[in-house]
Amino acid sequence: MRRRDVYVLLVLGVTIWLAGTLYYHEFGTAILETTSVRYWSAFVVSPIVSTLLCVAILKALGIPPQYWAQGLLLLAIPGMFGEAAILSNWPVLMSSFGPASGGRYGAFLFMTYGVALTVAEMVTLKARSQ
Repeated sequence: MRRRDVYVLLVLGVTIWLAGTLYYHEFGTAILETTSVRYWSAFVVSPIVSTLLCVAILKALGIPPQYWAQGLLLLAIPGMFGEAAILSNWPVLMSSFGPASGGRYGAFLFMTYGVALTVAEMVTLKARSQ
């Protein structure tokens, strides 16, 4: 992977994390503090949409499949560090939410990062075995 790709992926990772965090800060109560059907629907859809976005970014940058795991880690790591800061300061940074929503938000994030990283790892392993 080119050095330029590393920087682009890191900057995109920060940008995506920031956009997602701001979105959830403003509109997240409609997802996290709502009906079970709405929450679980979003819980299923969000990882799929996020993974498709990440795959589109990797393809657009021309990242070879054998480097997708590395590429997706570069996209995900800024958000993982950022979310750790958000979750550890939940009552202050996300004050419009109830305390229990921090756990729901964390679960949402773990699932989203987990699905995206799993898909990237599977693509990488398959590409390297050929």
